[in-house]
Amino acid sequence: MFMIDYMQRGWWYWLLTACLLTWGVAGYPLGFELAIGLTAVQVIDYILRERSLTAFTVQVRLSVLLYLLLSYPEPLQFLFWVPVIGIWARALFGYCVMARTLSLMPWNRRVPFTGALLFKTYFSRPVRGNIMQGLPPLPATLRSVAGG
Repeated sequence: MFMIDYMQRGWWYWLLTACLLTWGVAGYPLGFELAIGLTAVQVIDYILRERSLTAFTVQVRLSVLLYLLLSYPEPLQFLFWVPVIGIWARALFGYCVMARTLSLMPWNRRVPFTGALLFKTYFSRPVRGNIMQGLPPLPATLRSVAGG
């Protein structure tokens, strides 16, 4: 059930970001600032590694950075709970809601948007690598329920 990839640099980024965000929601706003800074470093690192702004791994990190920046003003800081939960899920179980959501965007998918695709995207088990490397096929019994 756990998908702890301690040999991967990206996993350490997510773990440290989750810890910093947890520190922030525990009442220490410096945790939010450090998480934003670390995510910006992660974005730069992945842009340099992938040599592309449109690489899926870069899209995920840019989206997380934008979400953190939008959540930073004090009246909106309750929104930090979403990435706290989401990034812990990513670090511990390999389940990334942001990546799954981005995989459904028109520029990232090559198949029509259907209920079956939506169901499969959010309810399939995490995979090593990233969600764009392929989801398992949806069983026929669930295809009819999901509308595909």
